[in-house]
Amino acid sequence: MDAAESLDTTAQWGEDVFTLRYVLTHMIEEYARHNGHADLLRERIDGATGE
Repeated sequence: MDAAESLDTTAQWGEDVFTLRYVLTHMIEEYARHNGHADLLRERIDGATGE
């Protein structure tokens, strides 16, 4: 797999066109959201909250 030349490189999915910048940002947002959900579950189980 070759490296992208720019974060503004585009790809098409069906009729939609996305930039690599959009895809990476979306993946980071989703990862953070799921980590937040896991943290809420962990707090519910052990009662400890983060500081």
